[in-house]
Parts: sequence; C-alpha cells; structure tokens
Amino acid sequence: MKEVSYFCDMKREFDNLGIQWQTEQELDTDVITEELHNLIVWNDDVNTFDWVITSLVDICEHDEVQAEQCALIIHFNGKCGVKKGTYEILKPQAEGLLDRGIQATIDY
Repeated sequence: MKEVSYFCDMKREFDNLGIQWQTEQELDTDVITEELHNLIVWNDDVNTFDWVITSLVDICEHDEVQAEQCALIIHFNGKCGVKKGTYEILKPQAEGLLDRGIQATIDY
C-alpha cells in the first residue's frame, strides 16, 4: 500500500505543478495483415554448393554464412525455407533462382 500512496502523493505534486497526466486509450483501428510465405529451395544433383551459396547471396540478400548454412540444410534435408515474406517480394526471388537452374517454390 505504501507504493500506491507514494504514487498518489507524487501525482498530487505533479498536479500542483500543472503537469497533465495522459491515460492510455483503446483505439479502434483497422489492422491490415499480410500473409507470409516461405521461399523453399530444393536439393538436386546438378548445382554445386558454391553456385547455390552465390545465388542466395545475390538474389536473396543472404550473407555468406547464412547462405552456406542454407546450402547445407538443403543438401542434408532435401529442402530449406531460405526466405519468408509476402508473395510479391518472394516471386521475383524464386524466378531469379529458377533462372539460375536452382529449384525453388513458394509455399502458400
């Protein structure tokens, strides 16, 4: 109870100084949500680790370490979700990977 009374005493002092208190109000707002998708790269027997790593760096803007880790996951697990985002952002990246001969899909 002391904390509450201390707070009340401080509030009275602030009120005496002309400081106004703001209270939190619940706002009625519309929230727009975008559905996020995964860009998935699939393993194959054609592309080298270096090519996949370079492509992830160039197209998906990964750093070298992240691209290397994704390449290892692709190799050992058969696939890897390399990027998450909206369909509009992922579509050109998937097309860029496909243009380089790397199998990529976008999940829905």
